[in-house]
Formats: sequence, structure tokens, C-alpha cells
Amino acid sequence: MRRLIQAATNKSERFNQFLQWVSFGGGALAAEGVRDEQRKFIKYNHLVANLLIFHNVVTMSKALERLIAEGYAVDLDLIACSSPYLTGHLNRFGRYELNRERVPEPLESIREFRMPPRGETDSRPARVAV
Repeated sequence: MRRLIQAATNKSERFNQFLQWVSFGGGALAAEGVRDEQRKFIKYNHLVANLLIFHNVVTMSKALERLIAEGYAVDLDLIACSSPYLTGHLNRFGRYELNRERVPEPLESIREFRMPPRGETDSRPARVAV
């Protein structure tokens, strides 16, 4: 039971650290006394964080898919320990150019990695389930 609680606490703390990294202005808007402004700041900050997490997960999934296609064995334990809260590759204060002609890849083409439930051991490499 303690392990379960500790794992949940760690996930929550890591998400909150990621939120702080994402937030602009060091939370000065959230410290402001106007309740509506605080709510907007929190909601938009969560929205941006969730978009970045989604981007990270899609990028990591594509990389795993390429490794599997190239014949590399993928360790399920390492995949289970990976985190979507990566920040090293994100350019928070950079200049971005939008390509309005680019059509995003449909979500249906993103494959799902099926993991065995915790506690069950599976020595087979991860497979891409379509």
C-alpha cells in the first residue's frame, strides 16, 4: 500500500514540477488577487502542459516504433519507467514559425504500445499493436 501511495505522490509531484517549468512569469499571475485571472492562469497552464506531454508521448512512441521496426529489442521495464515530463528538447522562449500548409498526422496512425499489467512478467519484447 505504501508503494502505491508513494508512486502516486511521485507522479503528482513530477507533474507539478513540470507545470512550474511550463508556467511563464514564475506564477506572478497566479499570486495576483483577482480570482478569475488565477483560474484562467491555472487552466491555460494545464492546457499548455498537457499539450507538451501529448507531444512528448507521441514523439517517444514514434521513436520506440522505429527502434522496433529496425529490430531492436525494447525492454518493457524501461518503457514503464519512462516519463512524459521531458523538457530538454523544448524551446520555451524560442521563435517559432507556423506552417499553415502542413497537415498533422492523423491520430489513428499512432500506434499503441500494450504493456502487461503490473506484477505480471512478460519476457517478450514490446510489440506494436495496431
